Amino acid sequence: MNKLFSAKHLLAGLLVGTLDITAASIQYFIKTGKNPSGVLRYVASGAFGSDAFTGGNAMLVWGLVFHFMIALCFSFLFFWLTARLPALLNYKIATACVYGILMWSAMKYLVLPFSKIPASPFNLANAAIAIAILVICIALPLASIAGKRSAD
Repeated sequence: MNKLFSAKHLLAGLLVGTLDITAASIQYFIKTGKNPSGVLRYVASGAFGSDAFTGGNAMLVWGLVFHFMIALCFSFLFFWLTARLPALLNYKIATACVYGILMWSAMKYLVLPFSKIPASPFNLANAAIAIAILVICIALPLASIAGKRSAD
């Protein structure tokens, strides 16, 4: 495949974004018993601060837009990396695990500090759950899709 970012990559990003927000919403509901819309409000609060929690449905839409923008960026970065380092696809599970940790770290230590979301202390259990969701819902599907791309 000559094009690095094709419709296939866009669809892959939308797929993993959907898997990720679904898993995050289920995990939030199990943990809190609250409506999973809180997940989207939390994402929107990165730009809008505490207003995201009291705003109307527009905040849900903004949360979804921001979520998919981030998912697409991480997806495109994965495809870019594996196009340049195709040997990563020889070890899909290990690559996915490392990429999940890198995504979590980038969000926790690079993205969130520049957002309006208040800093939170490190919690190993929460970090492990978040990383597992990223690995299972984003990195493993991307590794599988990228591997099929290289086989085409």
